[in-house]
Amino acid sequence: MNREQFISHVESTQGALRRFLVALCCGDSALADDIAQETYIKAYLSSDSIRDEARFTAWIYRIAYNTFINARRAVRPTVRVEAVADEVSGDVADDSFRYQELYNALDRLSGRERTAILLFYLEGYSIKEIAEIIDSSQDAVKQQLSRGRAHLKDMLSGGTL
Repeated sequence: MNREQFISHVESTQGALRRFLVALCCGDSALADDIAQETYIKAYLSSDSIRDEARFTAWIYRIAYNTFINARRAVRPTVRVEAVADEVSGDVADDSFRYQELYNALDRLSGRERTAILLFYLEGYSIKEIAEIIDSSQDAVKQQLSRGRAHLKDMLSGGTL
């Protein structure tokens, strides 16, 4: 893949990838941007290894997911999301908190459940494609989707996990 082809693929995927990463990072757009940038750097450095350009999107999502996992392992949160959300009152909050309840619920899911939910519902990937991206079996992805849906339903309807 030459530089121009890579740039073309980046331009066609960057919006969706950023949206996926923001949701995966539970609304932390700065972290999502850092992961996206690192993802594209890693992809560019490995662009000679991709054989099927039609699979670029799944390939870049796999790199992004692995980069997210590595970033998550390296950093331990010092403040829980719930603590920050409690400090913000409804009349002071701006548009950036519009999805905060959803981000809080996503943050409480396991990493695999959150990723499966986001790839399936936000990005429209099939179960087979998700299994390839996260290096898991299709049955495991089905189970993660089922459990993730149940957990989200419970949390968003006022219950707790």
